[in-house]
Amino acid sequence: MATNEVKMDANNLWREETYTDLRVGTIRVLHPVDAEGKPDPKRKVRFEGTAHVLTPSGLLPITFPIEADTLAEAVARFGEAAKKGLEETAREIEELRREAARSIVAARPEDLAKLKQGGGQGGMPPAGGAGGGIILP
Repeated sequence: MATNEVKMDANNLWREETYTDLRVGTIRVLHPVDAEGKPDPKRKVRFEGTAHVLTPSGLLPITFPIEADTLAEAVARFGEAAKKGLEETAREIEELRREAARSIVAARPEDLAKLKQGGGQGGMPPAGGAGGGIILP
């Protein structure tokens, strides 16, 4: 994206506050403001939670909305919202795995031989054609 295309939306500005218990997670409170930084009473305050999940690859941050009207409500609903966020993230990861499994490319035996020898034109061999064999991207 060229720099002349990067433009903030003056009608969608937010002031951010961050709260944490230094143990479980973080809550971001997003206050709507106008282009001059004054509160925008036409829009509702938003609450977003972040928690980290330990995976075999390391910590994975999970960010999720929290339906609340006050910080106290957001704190009380953090666990429930985190659970929903984790479930949604797990569904998204499973969908990515399914998509990766569907992206199998068929290759001709001679193309596989070229790849093993380091020859050929580079890149992936053409899909389809006679013969068998598969290459996982």
